[in-house]
Amino acid sequence: MSAVRQLLDDYEKYITKPNTELESENGLYSRYQNTILDKNHIPPFWKYDLDASANPYLLERLGVNCVFNAGAIYKDGKYLLVARIEGVDRKSFFAVAESDKPTEGFRFWDYPIQLPQTENPDTNVYDMRLTNHEDGYIYGLFCTERKDPAAPKSDTSSATAACGIVRTKDLKNWERLPDLKTSGSQQRNVVLHPEFVNGKYALYTRPQDGFIDTGSGGGIAFAYTDSMENPVIGAEILVDEKVYHTIKEVKNGQGPAPIRTDKGWLNVAHGVRNTAAGLRYVVYAFLADKDDPTKVIHRPAGFLIAPEGEERIGDVSNVVFTNGMIANEAGELYIYYASSDTRLHVAKTTIDKMLDYLINTPEDDLFSHKCVDTRCKLISKNLEILKAGL
Repeated sequence: MSAVRQLLDDYEKYITKPNTELESENGLYSRYQNTILDKNHIPPFWKYDLDASANPYLLERLGVNCVFNAGAIYKDGKYLLVARIEGVDRKSFFAVAESDKPTEGFRFWDYPIQLPQTENPDTNVYDMRLTNHEDGYIYGLFCTERKDPAAPKSDTSSATAACGIVRTKDLKNWERLPDLKTSGSQQRNVVLHPEFVNGKYALYTRPQDGFIDTGSGGGIAFAYTDSMENPVIGAEILVDEKVYHTIKEVKNGQGPAPIRTDKGWLNVAHGVRNTAAGLRYVVYAFLADKDDPTKVIHRPAGFLIAPEGEERIGDVSNVVFTNGMIANEAGELYIYYASSDTRLHVAKTTIDKMLDYLINTPEDDLFSHKCVDTRCKLISKNLEILKAGL
């Protein structure tokens, strides 16, 4: 067998292997044994020059470091992920992976997305959130990174972050719209709400003073624009604030676009706290009023998903992050989350289970003694049940 044939066969075996659902540890969701996207899912013809005369040793010419942070959408019976792919050159780009199943068999389309540019080209792009909007378009909102023009020439690391915007009908033909204009703050986590609110396009934002530090930015905010062709926002309404000594004390940001349910808008976000080992990212959830998405009505305490086992190891360790989830016709909910900026996983639950979790899980009492009181009430109730006999 030729080396090229072996390469292609190994690739095919890897991307078509079955994925086993693991036993749920909390009754709410299940993890899966295998990653659903990683660098081994990249087609060999993206990385190797298969011309033997040009590449007699069959060496990688354009290597890939990791595949993670995917936007997600369910369309025409297909599960589609717009993944962030980072080359060994540190440049990120987007590509569409497709499967008939939500948990396995994802295959990248032949070509990555050739993202149209504005007059000020993106140095780097990442973390696209997909929104199937009621106006008929699928919008992709992502972070566009450029070198900070105010930084001295000798500073080759300072950057600025803004919200880039594209739209499409088929995930193949993309129209680039102007970057979101804000009051001056940087934006790294902007998500488009799927419906008009008060006759306007509505956006979840996370204003921050710098590229990394949120500074005076208080958390997840909500803002309006009259048009996506000329996206300009004014005041940003704080929806979910960062809070001292919680999972979101350093910063937090909206994950995917929320999902409408009969109980309200189901939101999934990421929260960040500081530790002696560095920043720790987790995924959490909250429920907003179905008629007023700026009003949070339920905030379960703590995280929904935190990194476990090998998920804690990677390019940026101790991190889970999501910017994609899909609810299908059967009421199943799939949360696509990345671990340690390296690979993509999936967690499976249902809308009904998530609503039970959101509505009936106590909120954070914010003080240790109050948290103990809440736990003791649960213990007392359960001991009475056990005494009475199950």
